[in-house]
Amino acid sequence: MRSVVRLLLVTTAALFISACASNKQEEVLPEETYYENARDAMNSGNFNEAELNLDYLETYYPFGRYAEQAQLDLIYARYQNLDLEGARAAADRFLRLNPQSDHADYAIYMRGLASYNLDLGLAARYFPIDVAARDPGEQRQAFRDFSELLNRYPSSEYAPDARQRMIAIRNRLAELELFAARYYISREAYIAANNRARFVVENYSTTPSVEEALIIMAETYRFMDLKKASSDAVAMLEENFPDSSAFNEDGEFQADILKRRDRSLSSVVTFGLIGDE
Repeated sequence: MRSVVRLLLVTTAALFISACASNKQEEVLPEETYYENARDAMNSGNFNEAELNLDYLETYYPFGRYAEQAQLDLIYARYQNLDLEGARAAADRFLRLNPQSDHADYAIYMRGLASYNLDLGLAARYFPIDVAARDPGEQRQAFRDFSELLNRYPSSEYAPDARQRMIAIRNRLAELELFAARYYISREAYIAANNRARFVVENYSTTPSVEEALIIMAETYRFMDLKKASSDAVAMLEENFPDSSAFNEDGEFQADILKRRDRSLSSVVTFGLIGDE
């Protein structure tokens, strides 16, 4: 019996020693090797391998000669890997550790770029998705990042692209308001539709959505028997969009986008819960 117990103990010890040997920490390479491996991987498009080497570099040489560049490269590698939240986190970390860096503008730009694409994700690259129907939170965050870049580094090489993306974001946010206005029209909630359209005109006056917003305002004001407000909206539409399809051949406003004109105002206010039989 004792021999059996002894044999089990010896076997267990041997297995333990073997496991320890197999789990032996791998050799730490020189920091230059990790950096060169990461650069080679990025140049070949292998961003997973690049990220792995950059992580090693930051782990073993957090204050080494390549530390700042490795943090910048990690932002880019994660972005290319579609790890957009990770890219944004890496950009935040870089700005926190290197607030006076000459490359801070790049980190801010990449943070904005990650937010700009975060609400789209991988699916939008392969499937048609109505961007206006999505949560605008990430778009607003991207707008803030790009705005910060332009305010702090107006001469940055990334400023022109950031400026164009801000225009695109404003267009998306305006289209989002129209998306809501169209929904309210489909529900015959014309006051709510008017509010959304008016928000577009007042806050996104340089976007292509203004034309449709003015049409909605003119129609909904007319429904609410606010003739002066409706006429003002039509006049603004005619002044800014004289070729709008809302005007007939005689130049008269004739949009006719409302589903029903016989609804009572109380029915519209209550989303049809009361007021109509």
